[in-house]
Amino acid sequence: MFVDDLEIRVRAGDGGPGCLSFRREKFVPRGGPDGGDGGDGGDVVIHAVAGETSLHPLKGQAEFRAQKGGAGGPQNRTGRRGEDLTLSVPVGTMVHDAARDNLLADLDHDGASVVVAAGGRRGRGNKSFATATNRAPRQCEPGMPGEARTVRLVLKLIADVGLIGLPNAGKSTLLSCLSRARPKVAAYPFTTLTPHLGIVEIPGYRSFVMADIPGLIEGAHGGKGLGHQFLRHVERTRVLLHLVDCQSEEDPVESWRVIREELESYSKTLAERPCLVVGTKVEDEASRARCERLGAELGRPVLAISSATRQGLDDLIRALLPLLWPADD
Repeated sequence: MFVDDLEIRVRAGDGGPGCLSFRREKFVPRGGPDGGDGGDGGDVVIHAVAGETSLHPLKGQAEFRAQKGGAGGPQNRTGRRGEDLTLSVPVGTMVHDAARDNLLADLDHDGASVVVAAGGRRGRGNKSFATATNRAPRQCEPGMPGEARTVRLVLKLIADVGLIGLPNAGKSTLLSCLSRARPKVAAYPFTTLTPHLGIVEIPGYRSFVMADIPGLIEGAHGGKGLGHQFLRHVERTRVLLHLVDCQSEEDPVESWRVIREELESYSKTLAERPCLVVGTKVEDEASRARCERLGAELGRPVLAISSATRQGLDDLIRALLPLLWPADD
């Protein structure tokens, strides 16, 4: 199950209490205090890991607790430190404090991490209170409680290229042709219910990550359909591929307009992102005529492809390269 928005409760470990103890040795009438300090409580850490694509593994648990610190002991023995609890999340996860709604960290690269709940400080044993005027202190400290908070995790997938378009525009089929990703493909709307990532490898060159974003519909930015909850996944992409079905009886210009207006309504910055318009399912004269009319109406080149016959895919990759790596021109 794909989960990209989740609230979890976290609690750091409490600090261990200090020890109240005095040395008792033969022939040492005044051994003095020897109570050791407790151990610090463990932290709760959220860590971004490449390869993770959903927050689902964290769903369903009431609270995530780090380990408590151990109690101090006699003979100046310090309690063990509580182990940190590390929660793995996908790269691109934004961590918010749920109560204040402020951003704690944006884990936008592999290995990024943030401490969301700090462990409690250890309590001091009576040895720590010994002074020249107080040689036999009978006081020690309990450990401090660890921090507790509710955090909201919001995932924004990180990809180089984002595929956008109306349902059944051919996004999933294109992704499966260019990468090893295997999203569900069928001839009905809303086949894709979750975003999919695929790595497109270019022989003798480089590779890039492509994201298949579930189909948008008119009004998606305001909450209609399935696509509105996935619009944020397009925000981190460097290049957009706007796919328009040229085999359908629907007007391709109108199909382009619907998605374009949704992008502009959602984010002006996103609407200005480099974008290639691609006519899909161009396999006969009628579909080719629709693709050419789309280009004429937009006043810009429209790439014609067919994922089923793999026609035009090489031209599509060549058109993407200068947008992904402009310095290579």
